Amino acid sequence: MDELRLTLDHITLSVGDIVTSRPFYEAVLAPLGLSIIATLTAEQSGSVAKAGFGIGRKGSLWLMDAGAQTPRAHLCFRARSRSEVRAFHATALEAGGVDNGSPGVRELYHPAYFAAFVLDPDGNNIEAVCFER
Repeated sequence: MDELRLTLDHITLSVGDIVTSRPFYEAVLAPLGLSIIATLTAEQSGSVAKAGFGIGRKGSLWLMDAGAQTPRAHLCFRARSRSEVRAFHATALEAGGVDNGSPGVRELYHPAYFAAFVLDPDGNNIEAVCFER
């Protein structure tokens, strides 16, 4: 299905404190199969500390220790199943995230749109979605 094909290669999110945000994202993205793939010091990157998350050796999300994103961002990650969406939400709450929409169908977006939303330490809206019925 072309409409479900990934079109972005990677994205960078500026965070207020990478020491706080990195462990939050490590926990929250684990149920979706993403893990830390690289960390860079400010000296290595030539600007600020960074942490990359992805699958295998490919970074999809890079956190950049450059101050909280303004305006706040909304990031949505694809889950393989409804159980992954539920695990994402539960793990995010355990890791200090704030509930911004419990797991459920959002027919307003698509008849099979099953998603959950949390706010990260900087107030960004982080979502996991699957299209499994």
